Amino acid sequence: MKVKALLAASALSLAMTTQAMAARDYISIVGSSTVYPFATVVAEQYGRTSGAKTPKIESTGSGGGFKLFCGGVGVDHPDITNASRAIKSSEIATCAENGVKDIVEVKIGYDGIVLATSKKTAPLKLTRKDIFLALAKEVPDPDHSNKLIPNPYKTWKDVNPALPDNRIEVLGPPPTSGTRDAFVELAMEGGAKTFDFIKDMKKTDKKMYKKICHTIREDGAYVEAGENDNLIVQKLQANPVAAGIFGYSFLDQNSDVIQGSYIEGNEPTFEAIADGSYPVSRPLFFYVKKAHVDVIPGMKGYLAEFTSNKAWGDDGYLADKGLIPMPVKERDEYAARVAELQTIDME
Repeated sequence: MKVKALLAASALSLAMTTQAMAARDYISIVGSSTVYPFATVVAEQYGRTSGAKTPKIESTGSGGGFKLFCGGVGVDHPDITNASRAIKSSEIATCAENGVKDIVEVKIGYDGIVLATSKKTAPLKLTRKDIFLALAKEVPDPDHSNKLIPNPYKTWKDVNPALPDNRIEVLGPPPTSGTRDAFVELAMEGGAKTFDFIKDMKKTDKKMYKKICHTIREDGAYVEAGENDNLIVQKLQANPVAAGIFGYSFLDQNSDVIQGSYIEGNEPTFEAIADGSYPVSRPLFFYVKKAHVDVIPGMKGYLAEFTSNKAWGDDGYLADKGLIPMPVKERDEYAARVAELQTIDME
């Protein structure tokens, strides 16, 4: 009798969950501000052509999106989260703890991270070493090798005599942003590794190495500007000596008023990011709850639209918005994974 009662209770609970989810007749998407414009275009296209309700998308940042996504299964939790970095093992663990145990990872393409300025001034020509010295909380002491000091640099010229004598003022994303995660890993860590004693530290003290490479100064030279990249663009127009950090797509969409800085001699262009010559680039993703696919209306259609060549292909409408397409083989592999709803290893 107890077994029957438990089975009945479980069935009732499942039925209630299914009914509640079915009561939501639109797809709920959260996550990365970088992926947001791409997801929005796909959602609008899908809504126009399918007759289904257009998915609702909220820009929360990658970290904020994973927090919401991993909160649980059901109508109160989003179906999809966009991300400008891969999901972390700690986030996978949080998802599992909250019953989110089947997750489909979808890589959608590539993006470059730019350090942009107003077109009212000459473009910056930087190295990753320059970026690290300008923005790290602690930097090597120029007078004593193998010693770190609080960042003393006030102007770009202090960092490198070849750079302009303008105050270092960089507007960028908060710690919850995947763009910031990628920026500190690709740009700042890349610059830190030009110092041998820091590079060697990766083998001897990985925790300290990461702290040095990834910790941004907090004395006002770096200004957290939230997850609204359009706001950064507006501020750059108002302050020609400031620089801003965001994804290439925002540079592409606002190329009439802002310009990308050169890094290691490479300008952030579609072609340079696609061929790998621009050094600060990263993959973009979204993650799907498999448990929601057959319950929330429109999920399969939205996934099919996003992974179609007319969307993410070489000549697709997302490339027109600044997304750097994956090679054909990689696109085909991810399209097959999505069609089969292959899930990631939760271990």
